[in-house]
Order: sequence, then structure tokens, then C-alpha cells
Amino acid sequence: MAKGPEKNTKNKALHTKLLNRKKAKLQEEKKEKALRLKALVTKMNQKKNGNESDVI
Repeated sequence: MAKGPEKNTKNKALHTKLLNRKKAKLQEEKKEKALRLKALVTKMNQKKNGNESDVI
């Protein structure tokens, strides 16, 4: 039985490494965005609560 051409595992490994890096970067950006949004929401809630106490 004849063998086919050898597989190029070096490029596959590099590609996997690159994709893993990309996934990690996207996850990190998602976490940072969530933290910024959370901080903004708490800031707006504090501001809103502060204004309501001034009105009353």
C-alpha cells in the first residue's frame, strides 16, 4: 500500500497556536468590556440615587 505525502504538522501547530492566542485575546477583551460596563452602571446608579435624594 502506497503512502501519501507527509503531513505538514509544523504549520498546523503554528495555526493552532495563533487561533488559541486570538481566542484568549477575544475573551480578555470581553471581560474588560464587561468590567467597564459594570463600573459605568454602578456610577450611573450612584449618580441617579444622589439626584433623587437632592429632589426629596
